[in-house]
Amino acid sequence: MSAVPGKKLRIALIGPAHPLRGGIADFNEALARSLAQEGHSVSVFSFYLQYPGLLFPGKTQLAEGPPPAGLDIDASLSSINPISWWNTSRKIDAIMPDLVIIRYWLPFMAPSLGTVARNLRKKGIPVLAITDNVLPHEKRFGDTALTRYFVRSCDGFITMSRAVLHDLSQFTDTLNKLFLPHPVYDIFGDAIDKSEARSRLGLPAEERWILFFGFIRKYKGLDILLEALADQRMKSANVKLLVAGEFYEDEKVYHDQIERLGLQDRVRLDSSFISKEKIKDYFCAADIIVQPYRTATQSGITQIAYHFGRPMLVTDVGGLSEIVDDQQSGYVVPVDPSAIAAALADFYEAGRESKMSASVRAASSRFSWKTFVQSLVKFYEQVR
Repeated sequence: MSAVPGKKLRIALIGPAHPLRGGIADFNEALARSLAQEGHSVSVFSFYLQYPGLLFPGKTQLAEGPPPAGLDIDASLSSINPISWWNTSRKIDAIMPDLVIIRYWLPFMAPSLGTVARNLRKKGIPVLAITDNVLPHEKRFGDTALTRYFVRSCDGFITMSRAVLHDLSQFTDTLNKLFLPHPVYDIFGDAIDKSEARSRLGLPAEERWILFFGFIRKYKGLDILLEALADQRMKSANVKLLVAGEFYEDEKVYHDQIERLGLQDRVRLDSSFISKEKIKDYFCAADIIVQPYRTATQSGITQIAYHFGRPMLVTDVGGLSEIVDDQQSGYVVPVDPSAIAAALADFYEAGRESKMSASVRAASSRFSWKTFVQSLVKFYEQVR
């Protein structure tokens, strides 16, 4: 049942989607499906060129496998080609949408996304932005001007952390902004037994494994976690670290740190992009998911952990503490190796995995896609 009685919307969703890979594309595809399940008609407009090759730090921007079934995806947009901005605007206008939703995460995307938004608003079409970040994790010259251009192109904003909601106040005084927590991902299959997951990954069944998952960048604090792993409490408990994700910076720095700290036998680096089909193996194999971030807004990693019922340790930055209940579904600690080590020592010494896992499963219902979509549509009714 739609949140708007008797009214099914035609919606254009602009942002990364197949064949582009990554968490934002996964989110957009899940959002499109969830809107469709509520009875709305959704067309996705993605990028045929998201990042020029010289600016992309990973190995490839493209996912393997067929496109997701049941989604209308038009890869018509280029971040650097103004002609595509106008062509995409015309395509969207032609379907006469009631609403346009734009996914914004990086100032580099502001010219393309902001221009499309302005073109459509001139046609009287409401534009809402889902803003992952307003202030980027890694700052560059021109970020403020670019973000201001995009923010001034939209009618309203949905953020998935209160930190981003606050950041918006630096660029707009609009009251058309809403905090909606990131929904739990449900696109990676059902949980499997830990012993089966470890068997698939070739991990010993009885060892203690923590997981760091996702693209590796400085702000995500893998180096902080490695320092924590070298703490005597972690050595005594023989805790081991599974790192699953592609390096988006010089990996030699981390290899050197592992060698300097003598962690070669306690760290496994699976440093490639993890396909959707393999994600459940990593999460279900871990005792606890660790996010030692220096900065954060929201994170899809926590919501994957919720889906698989895994306890979490997060640092007290951005919106992470809004999602993880300290001492219930996991730990919220300062950005400090000793604090991380202390929490992990408590986790193992007190045998908290079973109780925390149960708390995670009980709390996951707070973050449903149905709630997110219905709240989004209700917000659109207020803004339009």
